[in-house]
Amino acid sequence: MWLKVLNDFFSIALELTILFVVISFLISLLQSFIPYDKMQKYLSGKNLPLGVAAALVFAFITPFCSCSTIPVVVNLLNKKVRFGVVMVFLFSSPVLDPTIITLMGAILGIKVAVAYTVITSVLSVIIGFVLERLGFESAVKNVVVTGYQEHQSKFSLKQAAKETLVLIKTVYPYLIIGAAIGSVIHGLVPTEWISRYLGGSEWWLVPIAAIIGIPLYIRLSTMIPLSQILIMKGMAIAPVMSLMISSAGASLPEVTLLNSIFQRRLVVAFLISVFCMATLSGLLFYMI
Repeated sequence: MWLKVLNDFFSIALELTILFVVISFLISLLQSFIPYDKMQKYLSGKNLPLGVAAALVFAFITPFCSCSTIPVVVNLLNKKVRFGVVMVFLFSSPVLDPTIITLMGAILGIKVAVAYTVITSVLSVIIGFVLERLGFESAVKNVVVTGYQEHQSKFSLKQAAKETLVLIKTVYPYLIIGAAIGSVIHGLVPTEWISRYLGGSEWWLVPIAAIIGIPLYIRLSTMIPLSQILIMKGMAIAPVMSLMISSAGASLPEVTLLNSIFQRRLVVAFLISVFCMATLSGLLFYMI
């Protein structure tokens, strides 16, 4: 049985490694064509739809986890970017990663990747401006970020290779952890058990998955191979997506960092918003 687990692990790890390296390099290369200076201008401009679009694009092209998003949020707030636009970036950045979404498309299917991207983008916009409408901008503390460097666009194969190596060091280990956990589940956890308790269409599985995901510091890169195994084992895709979004959208380290720049009521609102985003996303996956 353990031999089967090892075989599954090496098979999954090899497939993920090839996909990850190729996709990371291509996306790093494409990012050199993105005008980051203009994007900052759009974020700070008076054209709201353009600012929202820029926030989503900026979130998509910056491969940040939930924690590394915080310095960028502080920088945008210090530049007087509209609060709702900054919140759109805060919610969308950890869950919109070009490398991981492309990997998601290769592993879980294009339809799943597209639906995931559209749903999380729309909900990020809605939640961001609901928080602004409710007056949470007054709950932002005066914080100055130091040591933050903005991305510079420059076409270079060497730079793309360098950024790929950085991603391999920072993201790839979590991908392998997900492959290892998935291999153990695939080899040792009975399919009948997952199908019976997690494979149904009961709506309450979605909010439970969202609650479980929030305290876990599971990066999106870890969840991709893990979700593939869970779905193969018979777990419904809706709670899988809910778990994926809540674990990527919030974590205990991130909440600690947010507590340093937000008042407690905004931190609580953030956690409730991530839960709602994960739950609504999961329920929408039931519909599609």
